[in-house]
Amino acid sequence: MANDLLSLAGWYFLPNLVATYLQTALYAIFIRAGDPKPAPGSSRHLRDRKRLFILVISAYLLYTIYEADYHLLRSGDFYQDLGVPHSVSEPELQSRFRRLTVQYHPDKVSSPGSSAAEKAAVEGTYIQLKLARDTLVDPAKRFAYDRFGPEILQWRQCKTVRDFVITGVQRTTVYYAVSGSVLVLLGVLGYLQQGKFWRYLVMAGLFVVEVQMMMSPTFPAALEQMINPFLLATKWRSPYLPFQMLALLRKLTITFFIALSQLGPVLQGPQTVGADGDAVSAQQLERIDAVVKATDQEVSRLMGLELMPFAADQTSTRDLRTGLKQWLVRNTITNDAEVRGAINVVLDRRRREGQVGSSQTLL
Repeated sequence: MANDLLSLAGWYFLPNLVATYLQTALYAIFIRAGDPKPAPGSSRHLRDRKRLFILVISAYLLYTIYEADYHLLRSGDFYQDLGVPHSVSEPELQSRFRRLTVQYHPDKVSSPGSSAAEKAAVEGTYIQLKLARDTLVDPAKRFAYDRFGPEILQWRQCKTVRDFVITGVQRTTVYYAVSGSVLVLLGVLGYLQQGKFWRYLVMAGLFVVEVQMMMSPTFPAALEQMINPFLLATKWRSPYLPFQMLALLRKLTITFFIALSQLGPVLQGPQTVGADGDAVSAQQLERIDAVVKATDQEVSRLMGLELMPFAADQTSTRDLRTGLKQWLVRNTITNDAEVRGAINVVLDRRRREGQVGSSQTLL
């Protein structure tokens, strides 16, 4: 749980931070000393940041998936512990366990000079092997283990396949109900706005897939005919069990939608991410536009009320317009420093031209 919260926090802090430092480092490497660097807020700076942000999010997405798969691989499973394939029969399983007993039984491995730590390690290995054998020999427990994982060892009240399936479906339903409630709450608070419809649709589809996989007497066709044969052929990693594939799909789904919520504002428009990395959503822009329109209407209404006394008198209205025009010219144009400077330059030139003309007349 702590790792999941840390990963979730990383999604909201690391991409912006890494993109900022990476952009600064790349500018320092590829822009020669003395050449101007793109200013924050410029079109090139925003374009480069957008590309780097997409690259960082994509790389972090792949890393998160790899980390989840690596955690599953390190956790192992009972088939790996015993060194048997998923299709092993009960006689083959018993024969394999007898050979491992000769190799790992504490009475046959320990010697009088062995330390307490070595004896404890040997006993732990043998207990794990015995637990794996006892679980896989029992048809009901093996069915449940393949689909729900080692947590079924805590379901002591379950004895038959039906008991395991009912318990598993109940726990899965609670998981998706809580997850859906959290997503709805985040949506109400303004988070994870990108792809809300597709998020709910994918979660509902994943729930249906899980329930179907729990009740099916065989492994999923995609896992048995495509994924696991590919893994065995490439020797990349050990084949997946259904519960491992479900755990990876859950992690992939959550991670993908978090990545989508980060990339959505960037992909929607050219300037949805500022120089400081703060994302501006389309809903925020729509609210700002509505406020601007309402303000403009209110100003127009107030101006109409202020000009109402002059509406019937055309002469007064004309005088008011003339006075406003003169006031604007006097206070807005002539008071500007650049305009005053330009007027002075023109006046000085005319004075000089007038003086030269007067001198020529006298001559």
